[in-house]
Amino acid sequence: MSVIIHAENLTRVFGKMPGALTAVDHLNLEVQQGEIFCLVGPDGAGKTTTMRLLCGLMNPTEGRAIVAGQDVAKNVDVVKDQIGYMAQRFGLYGDLTVAENMAFYADLFGILGQERKELTGRLMRMTRMAPFTARQAGKLSGGMKQKLALMCTLLHKPRILFLDEPTNGVDPVSRRDFWAILYTLVQDGLTVFVTTAYLDEAERANRVGFMHQGRMIQCASPRELKRNLKEECYRVTSPDNRTTREALAHQPGVLAVQPTGADLHLFVEPGRTSIEALHALVPFDSQRILPSLEDVFIALMYEQEAAHAA
Repeated sequence: MSVIIHAENLTRVFGKMPGALTAVDHLNLEVQQGEIFCLVGPDGAGKTTTMRLLCGLMNPTEGRAIVAGQDVAKNVDVVKDQIGYMAQRFGLYGDLTVAENMAFYADLFGILGQERKELTGRLMRMTRMAPFTARQAGKLSGGMKQKLALMCTLLHKPRILFLDEPTNGVDPVSRRDFWAILYTLVQDGLTVFVTTAYLDEAERANRVGFMHQGRMIQCASPRELKRNLKEECYRVTSPDNRTTREALAHQPGVLAVQPTGADLHLFVEPGRTSIEALHALVPFDSQRILPSLEDVFIALMYEQEAAHAA
């Protein structure tokens, strides 16, 4: 596979010193053609700014982005012909039907005649939206609106699809259907760059990048991220989770203790303490578990905070 997205020391600063905000801080990144790359991080981490820089919607303060073989800052119009960008609030027209929205965007892209008919039909079948062509967009469910936005984004047949939290606020079944569509698109050769607030979605990507305070702190496949976590992860149960958490949280060698459903997830730094030593301090039941991506992300966040505090 070849590199289709390349960011080199990509930086974006808002405002002037003092008080300037560095939204993206010397980001280095490569995305391979034909993969799903997922960017995750808390609000304010710089995910949307990164995407806007890669799409040429804003200029970098420093560094450069190469997308589809083009320097974005120098050849932004050429890049825009190669990409599809679906923002968190895509510009659908609520009083127009599904078919009318599709026709409007096809006109914008200059797609006419038989090409329009064939492409629209294929997209309708792929998303299973054909029965709803006469329904007004404003009367669609959240998941169906996202499918319509995706179809409009795909009309000009982009090589790269940029999706900014496309399933935010969408029900779980619609989220699953949306990702099934993404897999179909990737099989057809499309590259997908997506940001998400759902770490269970990130599990489905080929590679995941964790952002925190504008910086990329880890980037690898979901399996590698879990395997490379240096902390041991335990599921902890006790009669009083609050007391147990307070007793463990500040012990040397304990990186974090986080509530997860009815249990706690405990992150222990090997060599600094052990689960046996912690059992001697407070009674609780524990089971070592394979960390989820959410566990990895929590651990990495605490690692960053500890490093900054040192």
